[in-house]
Amino acid sequence: MSTAIVTGQPVPGSSLESDLRALGFEVLTASDATDTGNLLAAVPADRRVAVVDARFVGHLHALRLGLTDPRFPLAAIPGAVTAQPAGRQALSRALTREAAAGGSTDLAVDGLVTALDADVHRPELGSLVAAVPADPQARNEARQAVAAVDDEAVRLKSAVKSRDGFFTTFFISPYSRYVARWCARRGLTPNQVTTASLLTALIAAGCAATGTRIGFVAAGALLICSFVLDCTDGQLARYSLQYSTLGAWLDATFDRAKEYAYYAGLALGAARGGDDVWALALGAMILQTCRHVVDFSFNEANHDATANTSPTAALSDRLDSVGWTVWVRRMIVLPIGERWALIAVLTAATTPRITFYVLLVGCALAATYTTAGRVLRSLTRKAQRTDRAAQALADLADNGPLAGLVSRTRRAPLGSPLLLALCGVAVLTASLFSGVTWAPVAGAFVYAVASGRALAAPLKGALDWLVPPLFRAAEYGTVLVLASKAGVNGALPAAFGLVAAVAYHHYDTVYRIRGNAGAPPAWLVRAIGGQEGRTLLVTVVAAALTATQFKVALTVLAVLVAGLVLVESIRFWVSAGAPAVHDEGEPA
Repeated sequence: MSTAIVTGQPVPGSSLESDLRALGFEVLTASDATDTGNLLAAVPADRRVAVVDARFVGHLHALRLGLTDPRFPLAAIPGAVTAQPAGRQALSRALTREAAAGGSTDLAVDGLVTALDADVHRPELGSLVAAVPADPQARNEARQAVAAVDDEAVRLKSAVKSRDGFFTTFFISPYSRYVARWCARRGLTPNQVTTASLLTALIAAGCAATGTRIGFVAAGALLICSFVLDCTDGQLARYSLQYSTLGAWLDATFDRAKEYAYYAGLALGAARGGDDVWALALGAMILQTCRHVVDFSFNEANHDATANTSPTAALSDRLDSVGWTVWVRRMIVLPIGERWALIAVLTAATTPRITFYVLLVGCALAATYTTAGRVLRSLTRKAQRTDRAAQALADLADNGPLAGLVSRTRRAPLGSPLLLALCGVAVLTASLFSGVTWAPVAGAFVYAVASGRALAAPLKGALDWLVPPLFRAAEYGTVLVLASKAGVNGALPAAFGLVAAVAYHHYDTVYRIRGNAGAPPAWLVRAIGGQEGRTLLVTVVAAALTATQFKVALTVLAVLVAGLVLVESIRFWVSAGAPAVHDEGEPA
């Protein structure tokens, strides 16, 4: 329950109180600042409270945007202010000052907002009206302005992301927004739609796993349906302002679960037809995950940069001002809409092997394009990287106890972090393809030491944001190579499961950092060994065990890692202290 205090003299013919009740507010009336303060003090501390000027004229959706968004402790539009429990004290202090200054005079809500000693969110209203007219003529003009704009049309349009891919913009959003409104009018929540999208994708993966042509066709169609629902859940959240911490976590993690489960379904379906494509499926998952880590690392490295004078960024901005180049550049990076449409069509029309070949080539080209552009930006950018950015990159690196011990030695850094990471990866890669049984163990040990030395100094170099993606590629690639070399049925599926479990941990780390909650707890990183510890362990068991035993070891390790990271992640994201993240979808 929320409470709205309407302050000032009621205006004849006003629909303000009915509008507030339609938004779920209990409405109280106050005559002046002192009366408003008394009513505010009587409202239970766990309730959202709003203070609204009785003279307010505006759209219902303007009130909704200003007073019901759950993401902000304090928010305001002209003539109205709201505070969640976390912002109640700041509102009370401001109201006390206004009451002391004004006595028994009418409370000026906009003045109250100015007096707040905390950050206040002010939503973009666009063509929506929110005003406090000073006289009858101004009130009449404001009412005419309200009548001239259809706020439901504005609400429906704003439910769609302002920046999206070509396929989503022109083939999904024109009708998915109406699906979102249909869901809202029937009381469905974004979390329910997200779950429906996951279930649809899992059914699609099951159809693909049948290995039949009709199964592949059904899988492709269901994958598109899943994507429609995936778009709908975010549009429903924006349409009805039903943002939640749990919803953000579900949306972020389910996208990855859907795509990678579908890869597994394709691999199972191919196996039924006698074609083993598990290496391709695992390679596609590794490539896509590393692409995301490149995005995350670059964005975190430049999250709060103090300057941006990159000529490459300026050129990019100029290209974004030309219509056709915007869509070409968005399609080149193969965002989720284009990628899923490609997978769906290829599944229905070709074979899993061809699907993975095309997907790998397309994602590789997209990764090359985006990474090259970001490298150029970084080399030409004159900016000071902050301690927060350096810490975020260190958290994304996911170094464990062994690398941590090396990084804490008092020896001076041996070189730039990126150069050290590259050397470690090069040694590890050479050892994996050397043909000597125990060479990968030695290579992984050198890599672990290099990982520790790379993080001995803060990651503040121009290209140090490449260190976490390098570590992801090294760890996942090691599992792929060794499982492929094992040459026994089940080794690659077990490797797929292990990489999926570890990738979940890395995505979880990203979304915690985005919510300013820092990395996962140190005990969890230690328990699952850190990226260098897991890499070394996999090389040891591959060298020490038979191929069949190695497959079992990978399976056990996958189960252990998945169990630990899932339990801790679920505990964190459903707890009251989890950050209120609202994610607008994958950046690539």
